[in-house]
Amino acid sequence: MSAMAAPEGFRPPPYPYDRLEELRAVADALPGGCVDLSIGTPCDAPPPGVLAALGGSGAERGYPFSIGSGAYREAAAGWLERRLGVAADPAQLAACIGTKELVAGVPHWLRLRTPSRDTVLYPAVSYPTYAMGATLAGCRSVPVAVDEAWSIDLSSIDPADAERALCLWVNTPGNPAGGLDDLVAAAAWGRAHGVPVFSDECYVEFTWDGPPRTILAAGEDGVVAVHSLSKRSNLAGVRAGFYAGDGELVRYLAEVRKHAGFMVPGPVQAAGAVAWADDAHVDEQRSRYHRRLVHLRDVLQVWGLDAPLPAGGFYLWVAAPDGDAWALARRLARHAGVLVSPGEFYGPAGAGHVRMALVQPDDRLDLVARRLEAAPR
Repeated sequence: MSAMAAPEGFRPPPYPYDRLEELRAVADALPGGCVDLSIGTPCDAPPPGVLAALGGSGAERGYPFSIGSGAYREAAAGWLERRLGVAADPAQLAACIGTKELVAGVPHWLRLRTPSRDTVLYPAVSYPTYAMGATLAGCRSVPVAVDEAWSIDLSSIDPADAERALCLWVNTPGNPAGGLDDLVAAAAWGRAHGVPVFSDECYVEFTWDGPPRTILAAGEDGVVAVHSLSKRSNLAGVRAGFYAGDGELVRYLAEVRKHAGFMVPGPVQAAGAVAWADDAHVDEQRSRYHRRLVHLRDVLQVWGLDAPLPAGGFYLWVAAPDGDAWALARRLARHAGVLVSPGEFYGPAGAGHVRMALVQPDDRLDLVARRLEAAPR
């Protein structure tokens, strides 16, 4: 080893979606090319008023508030009250740069706050960043079992893990399977065990079974809700979200993040304030996603695949007929030119499924439907 060689230490694993490049090439070989349903990247247009605010705010000249401007926080609090029926104090709400960076960073910040604890609890079938955030913070990541409806099973948590837990993540509607957790029960579990509960609610506007729900409806003590404009307003590229809830937790995270230089850019905050204040464009987007879900569900069923509509979100969680998700992904790439995500990306318990993100325009989904109708079954 040379004198300048790095010592052995953490080596990042392959990024899950980078593992799909071989299948992308297979799908691209079909006339019309690959239809990428592997990642939940919105394709529909953001509201014109939001784009106007982004380009004309004049906020690019100075440093933005790390906690978020007054206008941004007030607009987010107003949205919480209008859409989710909870009154939030803007002083107990702070901006974040999208929500992935917050999800990944929370274990690190909480470990500094409570060094005697070292464990992050999260749903066994879920967004990979819950577990990766724990790894990046040098913590234990402990998956919590999910039930047949893909909702978290709090009763399965080992008491020894609860004693070591820095936080519990819940996700409603869930990614990838669209399950709806009992958020009141999650909040009660956290309070009973002295564990902060972080509720990732980024898909809340796309709740299909019943009204949208937030953990804040169970009270703010010991809980933090996390929200994003990425899906709601087709603004994944601007990176804007917020977190709200327990006043002490929010203030702690906001102060630590201020020292670390986490700031949503000023023009983005101006655009975000407009987006949080407007609901009409979200209602249109809800209709688009529901129509796409029903359409592709019906096409897949004719092809012999079980693709039930989710309780929330814009993903179809499709069971592989023989339990081999990679084989199904290859089959879909070869015959339908569609790229999907094998369920193991979201935890070993998801290995028998694939996830399809219904984010492509209708004409691209129609192309998938035509290919599947002509493909061998």
